[in-house]
Amino acid sequence: MKSSKFLMTACAILGFSVACAQERSLTVDESIALGLEHSKSLHASTMRSQYADAKSSEVSASLYPTLKVQAGYQRLSSIPTFSIYIPPTLVSFPVVLNNYTSRATIQQPLFTGWKLQAAADNAAYSANAAHSDFENDRAALVYDIRAAYWNVYKAKEVRRLADENVLQIKSHLEDIENMLKQGSATMNEVLKVRVQLSNATILQSDAKNNVLIATIAFNSVIGIPLQTEVGIASPLTPTSSVPAKLGDLVDRAMTQRSDVQGMEWRVKAAEAGVTAAQSGWLPQLYLTGDYYYDRPNPRIFPAKDEYKDSWDVGVSLQFDVWDNLTTVHQTSEARSQYEEAKDGLGSLRDEITLDVTQSYLNVQQSSERIQLAKLTVEQAEENLRVTKEKFTAGLTTNSELLDAEEAALQSKIQQTQALVDFELAQAKLEQTIGELHP
Repeated sequence: MKSSKFLMTACAILGFSVACAQERSLTVDESIALGLEHSKSLHASTMRSQYADAKSSEVSASLYPTLKVQAGYQRLSSIPTFSIYIPPTLVSFPVVLNNYTSRATIQQPLFTGWKLQAAADNAAYSANAAHSDFENDRAALVYDIRAAYWNVYKAKEVRRLADENVLQIKSHLEDIENMLKQGSATMNEVLKVRVQLSNATILQSDAKNNVLIATIAFNSVIGIPLQTEVGIASPLTPTSSVPAKLGDLVDRAMTQRSDVQGMEWRVKAAEAGVTAAQSGWLPQLYLTGDYYYDRPNPRIFPAKDEYKDSWDVGVSLQFDVWDNLTTVHQTSEARSQYEEAKDGLGSLRDEITLDVTQSYLNVQQSSERIQLAKLTVEQAEENLRVTKEKFTAGLTTNSELLDAEEAALQSKIQQTQALVDFELAQAKLEQTIGELHP
């Protein structure tokens, strides 16, 4: 019982203990789904998009009629009754001390110099830009998840190779120590293998630490408990195909990337802002109507202490003859924002051309490295096999065997690095041309 309590306490304290860690095997697609579900930054981007939609609806509502209702009560002080003699009758006008008023007013803008329509367009374009920002944030998160996933794969693979290397060197050490006992090896050769084993053990420890760090980073980006031990369920099978034409990829990026689309919407929004600012030079025309239901109704003479209704319909015209050049300044501000947005779009397109070019070249280079790494592994393994046979036959030195073992290990690590680099280079190219989707 005490040992159970001790184990539970140890698990609570050592969050990353192998005995206590939760285990979870995930594919790339499952990891992306979790990351999209749990990401706080993507949720914030979603809220910005929803805010922009709500703002667009709010601004567009100004294009349609508005209806307002008012009601009130007023108690008047008592005053003498007003009377007038109209022969042959004395006419009295009663004083109504309790006044009840109710009014419904409807107003429809007829012409505002395109101010309201431009404001609605500006808000709608801004909402579209926010949607594009969300898609851009989503694509960036998908790439980050993929990169973190394959970094865990790489770290685990390097750890596996490091473990195999330690076992191999231990076997080598056992052989050389037996040879020392038989007098066919020197103590110096034994010490060389021991040094090699010590270095391999350090590499093994570093590999274990890298697995832990990569796992924490991966768990963080997909939003699961950091102490979860992740199993890599997706195989790494990168293809060697490289897109043929760089120019086609750049053209696709210009039309598909969400950040370009977002910037284009912002240019349109800024253009609508110019139209809205210029509306100050034009008159504004409104259709208005009122319905009254008052007690007493002031339009009925003489006043009676009873509810009576009345109405009116009219057109109002407003024109600012002089506004201290406010419209001039607002138009200048809007034009500056419009030009800034256009410059931003041009700069973004230049950056995209550079990004696509770099990603394209990285894919090509990574593909070539895979082929080179494969040949290097084959050569290193063959060299290790031959060297072992020679060493067993006494035809080569212990140092050459150690070098062959080290070369075989490094070639396998480089091959793993090349495979992961190619996988990430392809994902990055897909992101830069706007085709990276979960």
